[in-house]
Order: sequence, then C-alpha cells, then structure tokens
Amino acid sequence: MTPDLAQIDYHAAQALLEWQMELGADEAIGEVPVNRYEVAVQAPKPAPAMQAPVVEDAVDPVEAAREAAAGATGLETLATIQAGYEHCELKKGARNFVFADGNPQARVLILGEAPGRDEDIEGRPFVGRAGQLLDRMFAAIGLSRTAHHPEEALYITNVMPWRPPQNRDPDPAEIAMMLPFVTRHVEFVNPDVIVLMGNTSCFAALGRKGILRLRGTWAEAFGKPAMPMTHPAYLLRNTAAKREAWADLLEIKAKLGKPR
Repeated sequence: MTPDLAQIDYHAAQALLEWQMELGADEAIGEVPVNRYEVAVQAPKPAPAMQAPVVEDAVDPVEAAREAAAGATGLETLATIQAGYEHCELKKGARNFVFADGNPQARVLILGEAPGRDEDIEGRPFVGRAGQLLDRMFAAIGLSRTAHHPEEALYITNVMPWRPPQNRDPDPAEIAMMLPFVTRHVEFVNPDVIVLMGNTSCFAALGRKGILRLRGTWAEAFGKPAMPMTHPAYLLRNTAAKREAWADLLEIKAKLGKPR
C-alpha cells in the first residue's frame, strides 16, 4: 500500500527519495504516479497528403498575338488591341506606344524597325534626326507623310511599337510576337509598295538579314512588292551610302508609275 506522502516527515521523505535513486529513478516525470497499462497507445495521425501545386498552362505569346490581332476590325481597334498586349517585356520599359503616322490611304507603307528615344517621347515613328532625313528622302520623289492624296502620301509604322532599352536590336522572339500585328496592319492599309527600312524589318518580313546585300532588289513581303533600304540612321553615319539610297528611291518611284 502506497503511504500517504502528506504524513511523511522530512527525514522519511529523504530516505524514500534516496531509496528511489538507488533503484535508478533519476528524473521526476509527474506529480502523481501513472499506470502505463491504462494508457491507450494511440497511433500518430497521418500527415495530410501534399497537394501538387497548380501549374497554369503556359501562354504561347505568338499564338496569343495571332488571336488578338485576328480580333481587330480596323486600324483603330488594332492599335487598341496591340497596345493592350501584355507578353512583350519591352512594353514595361517604354514610355509610349508608337503605332503609326501618315495617311493610311497611302500607296507606300514604310516599315521601320523600332522607336528610338525621340519616338518614344513623342509617340510617333521617325521623328528624330533619322526621321527628318527620311522625310527629305521621300519628298525628293514627291511623297510625304502629311499629304492627303494617296498618290502623294506615306504611311509609316514599325515592327516594334515599343522602344528597346538602349536602342538595342529587337531579338527574334520579340519580332515573332509582333509579326501577327504587323501582318494585320499591312492588310488594313493595303499599300501598293512596302519599304523595308533596315535589318529588323527585313528579318520580320523576309526572314533574312544583311541589308547591304538585300537593298536595291525587289522582294515580296506580306503579298506586296517590297524594297529593302538602308535605314536613315545608317545614312547619317555613312553619307557615301546616300547614292545607293537615291537609286532605291528611283526604283520606288518607277514602281509607283504603274496605275493602282
């Protein structure tokens, strides 16, 4: 029978403690004894099953661009849809969306590369020094972006509507994203002649680069006659190339001599 601990004096309690220590009890577990035979052994609860993370389907930016461009019904809706396209990282660093300038009824569509600093600020293509040279070049064959009559007008747009950082060349993936919009753009304008200004435009429209080899030779882009030309920015750095650019302009003038 277990003695009543409340009735044990100090010396008896000390002797009892020493006796327990001799038996090997060296740690106090609880204030009252526990009958381990009455404690039911409970199995640990299983850990909740781990759920696999939900992975959203990856978006194909080119296919998304095709679907978006297909929904455009005209130049105005195309501009709105393209401006809302969210899969091109260039959009995040650009100040403005640069869509087009000039007369959409023009017989000549100039397809540039991408906005530069001045274009990004103003929101229009070809407004810097290169743009001023471009205006003078085409004025020499009787064409202007401000002309109202289609026979005398120019329509100007770019492959990329957003300025790349540090004016770097757009990479192939970025060009591929914008190509459905460019294709739709050309369809709505329906020009007689397309002028491909620079390597990026040639790569987008022809799948080829090497503007110094391509320039001066007629090709077909978007189902239209296309003349590759050196970019006005290149002509500002290499004035000797202006003679070849003049020859290209005369080719364009001759092509336009045919009735629409």
